[in-house]
Amino acid sequence: MRHWPVLCGALLFGVPVAAQDLPQGDATRGKGVGRVEIAPYIEAAQVLTAELSPGSDTVTYTRVAAGVDATVNGRNTTGSVSLRYERHFGWGKHAEDGDSLSGLARVSAAIVPRVLTIEAGGLAARTSTKGGGRSLAGGYERGDDTTQLYSIYAGPSLHTQIADVAVSANYRFGYNRVNAGDSDVVVDGKDLDVFDESTTHVANIHAGTRPGDVLPVGLGIGAGWNREDISNLDQRIDDRHLRADVTVPVGQTVALVGGIGYEKVRISHRDVLRDENGDPVVGANGYKTDKDKPRQIAYDVDGMIWDVGLIWRPSPRTSLEAHVGRRYGSATYYGSFGWQSSRRSTVNISVYDSIAGYGGQLNRALVSLPTNFEAIRDPITGELNGCVGSLKDAGCINGALGALRSATFRARGISASYSLEMGRFTTGVGVGYDRRKYIAGRGTILESINGVTDENIWLAAYLNGRLSERGSFSTNVFANWFSSGFNLGSDGAAFGVSAAYNHLLTRRLVATGALGIEGITYERDEDSWIASALVGMRYAF
Repeated sequence: MRHWPVLCGALLFGVPVAAQDLPQGDATRGKGVGRVEIAPYIEAAQVLTAELSPGSDTVTYTRVAAGVDATVNGRNTTGSVSLRYERHFGWGKHAEDGDSLSGLARVSAAIVPRVLTIEAGGLAARTSTKGGGRSLAGGYERGDDTTQLYSIYAGPSLHTQIADVAVSANYRFGYNRVNAGDSDVVVDGKDLDVFDESTTHVANIHAGTRPGDVLPVGLGIGAGWNREDISNLDQRIDDRHLRADVTVPVGQTVALVGGIGYEKVRISHRDVLRDENGDPVVGANGYKTDKDKPRQIAYDVDGMIWDVGLIWRPSPRTSLEAHVGRRYGSATYYGSFGWQSSRRSTVNISVYDSIAGYGGQLNRALVSLPTNFEAIRDPITGELNGCVGSLKDAGCINGALGALRSATFRARGISASYSLEMGRFTTGVGVGYDRRKYIAGRGTILESINGVTDENIWLAAYLNGRLSERGSFSTNVFANWFSSGFNLGSDGAAFGVSAAYNHLLTRRLVATGALGIEGITYERDEDSWIASALVGMRYAF
């Protein structure tokens, strides 16, 4: 895979340079460095997977893996990384060999404290491709039913004060890729045009005053730019806006806010290359683009935007924002709620409305993750389950997965997460709803999907804990309910549950046993269920 060296480097960037001089597993405190923890490991396991329906095949494979989990919490630098490489060897003619890279990283480093910050992050994940081309986190499927996802980003943020005016600016560059490999993503007997890769640019600038500094109300002005270039059919999203806003306090903890401005959003793409018979030409990365044809406008909105809302911050641990207005040529609703009832529990809710491609939406989800987290992995596959453990911010990317279609879309939805630490146990749950309305140009190969919607309801939960000085357990549950407006018979649901017991044999050697079952049910097709069992050993350095 030609992109792995770059992506691995981006994921490893989550370990700061200051940590390289430390012995592995050590922790230290210092100015700007703080506490650093690095935990590398290797493991080997034997896995048995049995098909329960519609067939009865049973396969066995050996899995070997190496990985590292690291965190840094300092005055000027915070970050977390969980990186894992796995190689599996199949036993028998139906079990294939293969490998995978999975990881998650987020880091924030203050170059000039409280003024200039650099942020970066990376995601590599293997997902099951089921249900009309949908990507499902943490599944047990291998071979032709899996897809690799990659997403990275980096950029600076600036915050400064000029007299009574607070000035902030940020820029973010992102790269996203889906590697379908040999997978054949088919919907209703037809190959799905799977998203290939994209780059994203996001920039914002804002200047404003706080209520009471100059006037009884706060005033501000800002501008933003969002662009995504998708390799499939040269699709392009270009979104620019300029707006002014006002903040009106109505109490010690409540303020009314409003804004008005101008936006210009344009989505365009080229048509497919056709052969002498007029049939579309399909290559290894989807439809071939006809570079000789002009770009077709799929979406063009140019005009006024506005919104009004409420901000409620009764304490440093509780905040609520709710907004309603007009954007993208129609009504828009967005907001957030965060409540940290104690140092051991947190609730986060987010309502969103955006225009993006598959890669842009995945990159947004990555950016929204906290810098301090614990990766939650499936005990059988070792893959990320879509959520992270954190007592700071929201920590799920499940809503950004969905169908792997290459077309751009408007996404609206809501996600909520809850995390809790209680003595020896930690638990968390994430739920959400995502609705995507696809956008495509008339007279092109994508015309038939213009205005069609996909919907996805998702749930992910975990419960981990220590049973004794040597024994611990981990459990994972996921569920997805999906519905498509394409009328392709791919509506259905996916479910999975797994549990593992870990026993400490020596200070660094752990034995693990795990069981799991997952399945997908369809309205107009056969259900698919498989069960898996694992025994293995892990050595932590």
